[in-house]
Amino acid sequence: MRIYLLLMVIAAAVTYLATPVARLLAQRLNAVTPVRIRDIHTVPTPRLGGVAMFFGLALTLLIASQIEFLQPVFEDNLAWAIVLCGGLICLLGVADDIWDLDWVTKLVGQILVAGALAWQGVQLITFPIFGLTIGSSRLSLVATVLAVVVAINAVNWVDGLDGLAAGVIAIGGGAFFVYTYLLTTVTSPTDYANLATVVIACLVGVCVGFLPHNFYPARIFMGDSGAMLLGLVTAAAAIVVTGQIDPGVVQTPQALPAFVPILLPVAVLMLPLLDVAITSLRRILAGKSPWHADRTHLHHRLLDHGHSHRRTVVIMYGWTAVFAFSAAAFAMFPTHWVALVAGVGVILAAVLTVVRLPVRTANGWRRYTR
Repeated sequence: MRIYLLLMVIAAAVTYLATPVARLLAQRLNAVTPVRIRDIHTVPTPRLGGVAMFFGLALTLLIASQIEFLQPVFEDNLAWAIVLCGGLICLLGVADDIWDLDWVTKLVGQILVAGALAWQGVQLITFPIFGLTIGSSRLSLVATVLAVVVAINAVNWVDGLDGLAAGVIAIGGGAFFVYTYLLTTVTSPTDYANLATVVIACLVGVCVGFLPHNFYPARIFMGDSGAMLLGLVTAAAAIVVTGQIDPGVVQTPQALPAFVPILLPVAVLMLPLLDVAITSLRRILAGKSPWHADRTHLHHRLLDHGHSHRRTVVIMYGWTAVFAFSAAAFAMFPTHWVALVAGVGVILAAVLTVVRLPVRTANGWRRYTR
C-alpha cells in the first residue's frame, strides 16, 4: 500500500509542477477558451492542462517500472500500451484544444485509439460475472472500443465547471483504487503488485495535482486533451481488472463490482448523462439541433437554482462519492449494511442538491446566490 500511495504523491507533485508550463504553452499556441454566452468562466482561460496530466502519468509509470516490487507488472506491454494510447488520445485532444475539431473527427480518432488499445492487449475477453466469456474476437474488439469510447465521452461531457472532472475522477478513482488493491490481496495474497492498481493510483495522483490549478477560479482548463485522457485511462484500468479475476477464487459478490468499474464513468456520471439526454430531447422537440449549445445542462440548473460555483461542484462530488464508494463497498461488506449507508448518502446528497444554503458575499450573508 505504501508504494502505491508514494506513486500517488509523485504523480500529484509532477503534475502540479508541470501545469504552469502547460499553461504557458497554451498561451503561446492560442489554445485558450474564449468567454461565450453559455460559459461559466468570465475571462479567457488556457486549456492544455491535459499535457501536464499526461506528463505526470507517464513519468510516474516510468518511475514505477524501476521499483523492484512492481517490475512484474511491466513484464508485458499492457502498461506501455496504456501510456502510448493515452499519449495518442491526449494529442487528439491537443488538436481539438487548438483548432476546435468537429465531433465526427474526434469520434473517429477516439475509435482508432480505442482500437489500438485493444489490439495491444487491453481488451475485454471475460466478464467476471458467472465466468462469462466473449466467444468472438470481433465481438471482444467491439465491446472494448465501445467501453473506451463511452468512458472518454462521459468524462468529456462532465468537464463543464472548474475542478469538476478532475475531482470526479479523483473520487471515483479513489474508490476504484481501494477495490482493486483489496481484490489483489484476495486473488494474489503473496504478491500485491497489480497493473490496474498502479495505473489508477497514478491517475488519482494526477487529478489531485491538477486540481489546485483548476479549482474555482481556474487558472487553466484540462481541455479535451485532459478529459479524454482521464476517460481512456479509467476505462483501461477497469478492463485490466477483469483479467485478474479467477471465478474459482473470487465469489460472485466480489466479482460483480469488478465488472461495474468497466462502466464506472457512466455510473458516476449518471446525472450529467441523463441531463444530456433530456436536454437533447427538449432541443429536438423545440425544432433545434441536439448539439445546439445553451445553458440548460445539469450544472447550469444547479447554478440557476441558487448554488454557488464551488457548491455546485461539491454537490456533484458528493453524488460521485455515493455511487463510487457504494459500488466498491458491495465487494467488501454485507449487502444490507452497504445499502443502508448508501441510502443515507443518497438522502444527504439530495438534501444538499435541493436546499439553498446561505452564502457570504461582499455585503454580508445572503440566503442564496443567483
